[in-house]
Amino acid sequence: MESNATHVDKSTEKVINQKDLNRMTWRSLFLQASFNYERMQAAGLLYGLIPGLKKIHKDKKDLSKSMSMHMEFFNTHPFLVTFIMGIVIAMEENKEYPDTIRAIKVATMGPLGGIGDALFWMTLLPISAGIGASMAMQGNIAGPFVFLAIFNIVHFALRFGLMNYGYNTGIKAMDTLKTSTESISRAASILGLTVVGGLIASFINLTTPIVIKTEGSEVVLQELLDVQVMPKLLPLAYALLMYRLLKKDLSPVMLIVITVIIGVVGYLIGII
Repeated sequence: MESNATHVDKSTEKVINQKDLNRMTWRSLFLQASFNYERMQAAGLLYGLIPGLKKIHKDKKDLSKSMSMHMEFFNTHPFLVTFIMGIVIAMEENKEYPDTIRAIKVATMGPLGGIGDALFWMTLLPISAGIGASMAMQGNIAGPFVFLAIFNIVHFALRFGLMNYGYNTGIKAMDTLKTSTESISRAASILGLTVVGGLIASFINLTTPIVIKTEGSEVVLQELLDVQVMPKLLPLAYALLMYRLLKKDLSPVMLIVITVIIGVVGYLIGII
């Protein structure tokens, strides 16, 4: 491996300002614009870092080495990448060893990927979409706009906030991340699963008109399930069935087709 213990230009003056951080944050929106299966998000990461790297590395050889390093494999949650970018640009400005910067990237991209999935896809998206969909189903035209507003206010606040936090705390932020990763991910997952459970009961409308006739009486199956077994049992069972099929590698499109078929056939034969 090539020695990366020295920089041609060893000066460590502070050259990054708020305008540079904002510019890199906006560029982070294109993190996955050149996504590929060899380097994943590496080209997008480098695109975001270039304004800062050009100000830091006045020597072309230093800039070339830094750019080459940031083209190595990289993959994390696209909404939280600015935290890593902030730490990296602070370390670049301090002329840290490239091996150290590389190690920080590797150490942070995995945990942030897990936290981001729990925070955004399992928590923020169901909550904001649930609020917007609920308003839309009541005939309120503002529903889609409320969804977009809630989701993107949180999204952009974190994107810009994490860039500044990562840069201002630099490598010290690693200690906070290591001690908080598990608790943050667990808390977000619990909240997200709770919200998803509520959405199942609210938005999956699955009932059965089946009536069981016995000697001298009739039992409405739906009432029996709701009162004596568990309310909303059928929506829950269907959601678990879809989850099971999804885990068996069936595509979402196929699950939609299956749902349509079950709905049509079930209605025609009178069981749903």
